[in-house]
Order: sequence, then structure tokens, then C-alpha cells
Amino acid sequence: MIELLSKNLYIQERQSSKGNQLKWKQDGIWYKADYTGYEGISEYVVSRLMTLSNLHTEEFVLYETEQIHYKNKDYLGCKSRDFLGESGQLITLERLYRKQYGSSFYEEVYHLSSVEDRAKFLVDTVEKLTGISGFGEYLCKLLTIDGFFLNEDRHLHNIAVVLDKNRQYRVCPFFDQGAALLSDTSLDYPMDGDIYEMMDSVHSKTISQCFEEQMEAVSNLWGDKLRFSFSKSDVRNVLEEEAFYPDVVKKRIETIIYEQMRKYVYLFEKS
Repeated sequence: MIELLSKNLYIQERQSSKGNQLKWKQDGIWYKADYTGYEGISEYVVSRLMTLSNLHTEEFVLYETEQIHYKNKDYLGCKSRDFLGESGQLITLERLYRKQYGSSFYEEVYHLSSVEDRAKFLVDTVEKLTGISGFGEYLCKLLTIDGFFLNEDRHLHNIAVVLDKNRQYRVCPFFDQGAALLSDTSLDYPMDGDIYEMMDSVHSKTISQCFEEQMEAVSNLWGDKLRFSFSKSDVRNVLEEEAFYPDVVKKRIETIIYEQMRKYVYLFEKS
């Protein structure tokens, strides 16, 4: 268990649609406490399974679960290394656009009726404002991760680029999957709810309210860029290796992932 102090508490400028988790940065490590349910193990599982894909290790943030003690209260949560360093700044796409044009990027995206047009407008705008090339492939990978793991919190306050000390932009590693895997047990996805009905009720937020529409749109524009290679036994091993969360949560996550593996069999590399 790690004891964290108020002086290391991070005051966020961007807020999730699910509210704000307690977050701290201490000794180059970020810590996040569970807020609506089991966000910590969600981050852990998604990142561990991304190691079993065609992504390079620098493309995503690797999380570990953690027990956190703060102000006489214990939390479950997760931790990860700081990928920004001393001089990097995380700039959300919404902030990037608003600073340049004085209006909401999210609203401008949704003025377009076609999901493919929204994706193309988003990518073209980000590349124009940052000089980053290949952002379409990045978006393909991100929306595939979100669709497979049912991350419902990927709005434009929750996609970001990194501005380095030389005032150059780069894509940031894939992070913040705490809202995936029906982790919000306090309100939307209670532990006693029907898993399959709840899975059908999850909506995306980036360029469509439908995960499949998002994934199809970016695939049509830039091709399929992400493939997984994990098996059911890999999923079980990842869950068994986690030390803090109860078995009932692990069983629920296992059921969700198995169903997504059945649904998205085309995302898996053929042996």
C-alpha cells in the first residue's frame, strides 16, 4: 500500500463525463483512486492485453493496480509511470481547437452528419494544428481499443497530444481506459445487472454514439491498424496475477472480454 499526500494531489483542468477521480503524481509515478467502481483493474487489464497485440510498448501506458491510503481512507486504484517527463505538456484536442478557433471542437465535429466526415475533419484539423502526420492511423488504433474494451469516456477532452520543450507536438501513448469494461458499478452498470444487456447499452462518444460505426468509419478511411493476439488463457492469467480486486469483479471482466473476443474475432491475428 502506498500513502499519498495532499501536496501531490493533481487538480485537473479536464473533467471526465463520469466526474473526476483522485489523482496524484509522486516520484515520477501517477496514481489514480477508483471513483465509480473498478477503474484500476480496468486500466490494468486493458494495458496488459495491449502487450499481446501488434502495438509497440511505447504506444501505450502500462498500468499496475495499487492500494492507496489517503487522508485516513483506503482506496483501490492503479499506477503508471509519467510519460510526459519534466517538460512535456498534455494538450487535449478540445483545448487545442478552442485555443485556435475559440469554439468547441466536439460541437464542430458533430455538425457533420457522416461519421466518416467527422473522422476526416478531426484528423485533418489535428494534423493541421500540430504538424503530426499519420493521426488517422493513431485514431484507428484508439477507437479500436475503445470499441473492443467498451470505453465509454473517449470524448475530445480525453484525447490528447504532447507538446515538448521544443514546442513540437507528438501523439501521446494510449491511456485512460478506466471507464472500460463496465467499470461504473455505482450508477450505470451495477454488479447485479445483466452483463449482456449492459454491454448493449454502452455508447461511445468520439465521432458517433455507436462503437461499430466509429470503428467502421476509421477502418474505411485508413485501414485496420490493430490486431490482438491474446487467448482466453491469457485473459485468465492476467486476471489471476492481479492481487487486490475481488473474484466477482474478475469474473465479470472475464465474461465481458470473452464476449468481445467472440464478437470481434476478425481483430485477432491468425496463427
